[in-house]
Parts: sequence; structure tokens; C-alpha cells
Amino acid sequence: MRAIFKREVSAYFNSLIGYIFLAAFFAASGVLFGITSVTKSPTDGLLYLTTDMSGMYSILFFALLVLIPILTMRTLSEDKKNKTDQCLLTAPISLNALVLGKFLAAFMIYSIGVCMTLVYAIVLNFFAEVIWLEVLGNVVGLLLVGAAFISVGVFISSLTENQVIAAVGGFVSMCALYLISSIAAIIPIDWIKNILMKLSFADRYYRFTYGIFDFSNVLFFISAAVIFLFLTVRVLERRRWTNS
Repeated sequence: MRAIFKREVSAYFNSLIGYIFLAAFFAASGVLFGITSVTKSPTDGLLYLTTDMSGMYSILFFALLVLIPILTMRTLSEDKKNKTDQCLLTAPISLNALVLGKFLAAFMIYSIGVCMTLVYAIVLNFFAEVIWLEVLGNVVGLLLVGAAFISVGVFISSLTENQVIAAVGGFVSMCALYLISSIAAIIPIDWIKNILMKLSFADRYYRFTYGIFDFSNVLFFISAAVIFLFLTVRVLERRRWTNS
């Protein structure tokens, strides 16, 4: 797994994908930080700097719907297109280690972008006291939902050799996961609505931005990541037996 991880990390920076993702993530978070860190006084109308970063983290969720598919589109589709997937499938390495190595490489690149948001909190701390527990809770929430989305993107990438299709498929899948609560709201059957509401990625993530640290939400995102990685392994396992 370590060899796969190193190979994938170097591949991100040998191509433009790693740089494009980080640049886009920094740009999006920077703009959102600038917009949400300034508030207007209701009495005199003057602008003030606020240390509440929850607004930035809330809106940053939408950026992930576009950025993560770009990050994950090449994870397995590129190997399939270049016909190097057969070398990986027949290599003396388990499919679990193969998928996990690729997932961890993408997650590490993503984590670099997320941890950059801590710099904004450090800057704010020079002007006023920052509630660090709230900031760290938001970072943890962003890492967890990112891990779940990355696993979705890796799974979609395993289904096709076209990176564009993998990116679009990942975007559509993540948007569907985001819209679960909206879909649930129009369903008249209560038990179906309740099930869908519990599967809402957005609702569970926003609880982190509200300062609510619920272990069930942590377990939900970890479970979602494990399930999609498991499905990815099953796809590769089927391909291995089909081509053997």
C-alpha cells in the first residue's frame, strides 16, 4: 500500500491535477474567508472583522462538489485507459491495499487544502480571540465529509476509463447526496422521509459548522467512506476475474 500511496502522490504533482486542485481550493476558501469574515454593525453600519468562520466552512461545502471530482477523476480511470490496470490487478498486492493507497493519496492532497484554512484562523487571532474548538470542529467536519466524497469519486472512477466522465459522474453523485434532504422534504411517506433525512450529507455536515460535535455524524461519514471503498474493491475484483 505504501508504494501505491507514494506513486499516487507523486502522480498528482507530476501532473497539473494536484496543483489545480490546491490552487482552486485556496482561491475558493480565500474568497469565502474575505466575504464572511467582514460583518456590518446593525447600529452604525460600519464594517468589522468577525472571528466567526462558520460561514466560510458552510459555503465551502458547495466548492467540494466541484473540486473533489477533479481530484478523484484519475485515480482508477487513468490506469484503465493506459492499460496499466492489469499490472496492478495482477501485482502481489491486495485490492484493499490498492484502493486504500489511492484513496489516502487523494485524501492527503485534500487535507493540505483543508489545513490551509487554519492559517485564516491564525490571522484572525491577531485581531481578536478565536474560538479554536469551533474552528477545529469545522475542520474535522470538512475532513470527514471530504473523505466520504473522495471515496465516492474513487468508486465512480473505477467504473470508467474516461476521466471527464468520471469527473461528471462524481459531480452528479455528490450533488445527489447533497440534495437528499431536499428530495426527502417532498416525499409524503414519513418513514421513507425519515430514512432519507438520516442519509443527508449536507445536514450532518452543517451540524459541525454550527458547533455541534456529534459522534454519530463522525461514524456516518466514516461508514460512508468505507462502504464506497468496499464497492470499489468489488468492482476491481470483478474486473480481475473477468480478465483472468
